Amino acid sequence: MQIKTRRAPSDRILPAVGWTVAVGVPVVFLTIFFLLPFLTLVGRGFMSADGALDLSGFAEVLTRSRTWRVIWQTVWMSSIATVLSVLVSVPAAWVLYRTAFPGRGFLRGIVAVPFVLPSVVVGVAFRSIFTESGPLGSWQLDGTQWAIIIGMVFFNYSVGVRTLGNMWVRLDPRAEQAAAALGARPVRMFFTVTLPRLMPALASAAAVIFLFCATSFGLVLILGGTRTQTVETEIYFLTTALLDLRSASVLSIVQLVVIALALWMGSAARRAGAATQTMRTDLAPRPVSKADVPALVATIIPVLVLLIAPLAYLFWRSLHRSGEFTLANYAALFDADAVRVLQGSVMAATWRSIEIALVAMIAAVIVGVLVSIVVTRRPKTMLGKRLLAALDGLFMLPLGVSAVTVGFGFLIALDKPPIDLRGSFWLIPMAQAMVAIPLVVRVVTPVLASIDPRQREVATVLGAGPARSLVTVEGPYVLRSLTIGAAFAFSMSLGEFGATSFLARPGTPTLPVAIYRLISEPGATEQGMALAASVVLALLAGSVMALVEARADSTSGGRVGSAGSRAGSAGGGASGASKVASPRVAQGSFEKGM
Repeated sequence: MQIKTRRAPSDRILPAVGWTVAVGVPVVFLTIFFLLPFLTLVGRGFMSADGALDLSGFAEVLTRSRTWRVIWQTVWMSSIATVLSVLVSVPAAWVLYRTAFPGRGFLRGIVAVPFVLPSVVVGVAFRSIFTESGPLGSWQLDGTQWAIIIGMVFFNYSVGVRTLGNMWVRLDPRAEQAAAALGARPVRMFFTVTLPRLMPALASAAAVIFLFCATSFGLVLILGGTRTQTVETEIYFLTTALLDLRSASVLSIVQLVVIALALWMGSAARRAGAATQTMRTDLAPRPVSKADVPALVATIIPVLVLLIAPLAYLFWRSLHRSGEFTLANYAALFDADAVRVLQGSVMAATWRSIEIALVAMIAAVIVGVLVSIVVTRRPKTMLGKRLLAALDGLFMLPLGVSAVTVGFGFLIALDKPPIDLRGSFWLIPMAQAMVAIPLVVRVVTPVLASIDPRQREVATVLGAGPARSLVTVEGPYVLRSLTIGAAFAFSMSLGEFGATSFLARPGTPTLPVAIYRLISEPGATEQGMALAASVVLALLAGSVMALVEARADSTSGGRVGSAGSRAGSAGGGASGASKVASPRVAQGSFEKGM
């Protein structure tokens, strides 16, 4: 006898109060802390002081030779770094995702490190290598564009590896097997069979990497100094040095167009890949063979030279001052009078950063979870689907705006009643939350979307209302995936420099801002303290993700449970959290979604 089920909660109109909270809170938050700053920024570029349409600012800015020089430097450096990042990540994507060998998990963990490191840490690490007293000082790369490009490749190596690997691991191998049976050698088989099938992933990875390179604010500011300018550093210079807010607004709009184009290209590439490829989820990595040795070597060398060596040298240099081994650099972090450039100790800035990051993480988690719940509903009416699509687009808008633009928008929009946050503690956490919200959404949404609708249907049959079904059926999935989402949000907020550089007051800097001020000074004390503070920041950000990885390992056997395995717990009110998607699965979904 077939049980007649009631309509699933996802297919019904939720109670008015629930919808008001789930939709209203994110909309209000995004309106105040994104749309208002964003529209104010755009208005500065398109409007005159009296509110009339005035495009003379574009003509003025876009006719300057300096503007086009800055745009060209941004485009060509980002393009070169993108090509290098993609090329160097292809062997690692194969080795780390399609083969199995002892230590593969450890190697994948190292490759993931750059993704969570603050940009100021990476900038300080490479600057310590390229400076005259560094091991590569004879190369004369300090302050050059090539130093910045190398730093960009360091940052985006893991993005390329994971984007390619997540697709490669799901490609049906029968095409390669057929080519091998017909006598194709491995190199020819790769270029004629495998590479064409990987092109959507390559294009998607290239688009995302180009976006990240074009918005590498802290890296360019530290490694380029005054010799190299990109669009973001030019916006910062126009705002803080020249107080030319209108020109900065025009450049911000130009940058938004470039970012939107990169995101569109990446999205189109992902859609093309989904439409033309047959993906499998039952493929197990095969044991590494002699044929994989070149790819293995091409993976280990970049990991050692590009990833491990700069961070190891950063730590080594932090233990030296004026050529002598000492702990003075770390001791000075607790001294409020150690240097004049800071109005307080570095540790005070560290605690301030932790406090701000916690507040930003909580705000990002609350808003991100509500957004994920809303955009994963499945309304049956055409009006409901259109409203959901509009809300989805609104919630994803911050993904296409750089942190520098967010900080600049806050600076010019939230400085007068009724929303005057000048001097308020909440200004920086809310800006950092806006930067982190898309991360949380990208982690939680794929997990919620993958839940079998029959689980909600069974819970409804057993008497669970919408709220109870949400808590008992979807709640455990959200909690597990939210672990890594919260860790990403905290780590990103802790090391956030782009938006914070506009908003931090001189007397209350965050740790990344304090590091930048220290590294900009020529004294041995300031330089040593910058190195030590960078190590502290790297350890704080890295330890959070290490804890999440450890927790992911303990739950890696979990999978999305079937309707039958969870029916009783959903209806009976038990937590039912025994088998849910692990944080590692959520991390993969996030990286694939990028």
